[in-house]
Amino acid sequence: MNQHAFFQWALMALILVLVGCAGTSETVPTQEPVDVVDPTAGGAETGAIVGGSSLSRRQYGPDAPPGSPLAQRAIYFDYDAATVKAEYRPVAEAHGTYLSENPRIRVVLEGNADERGTREYNIALGERRAHAVRRIMLYQGAQPEQIQVVSYGEERPVSAGSGDSAWAQNRRVEIVYAGEE
Repeated sequence: MNQHAFFQWALMALILVLVGCAGTSETVPTQEPVDVVDPTAGGAETGAIVGGSSLSRRQYGPDAPPGSPLAQRAIYFDYDAATVKAEYRPVAEAHGTYLSENPRIRVVLEGNADERGTREYNIALGERRAHAVRRIMLYQGAQPEQIQVVSYGEERPVSAGSGDSAWAQNRRVEIVYAGEE
């Protein structure tokens, strides 16, 4: 794809996002208070919203207790692999079940790779990893339109070091709920 075509595509995507967001200030009625989380306060609670009020960014995804599969938002992979490890299957399954029970919720699966390999290879590997997680979620009842896949390859490392422990942290798929970007 040449640079001109890329910029046209990017501009169209931006316009679609802006148009899609233009009148979506929805109010979600609730029966019980909903905790409000200030995203700038590291997840600390800041109060509650009672029935009929808008939800904060955090309520777009599952608000699960620490240690539960829904509280985990990263699935890690072995070197040069796109198969979800057995220890992370419950995480993908829990998020898939959550999506199936909440059809209006959307997620982006962000595939990532470590710095080894070419840029093109790592983009493809990140995409294969995200699709592996997506397949598990779909099997649990999530709908295809609820899940978007994107690959960043090696471009968004969480650990800047070079070595086995840093690379292991960068080989991942992150589950990002709409409104949490």
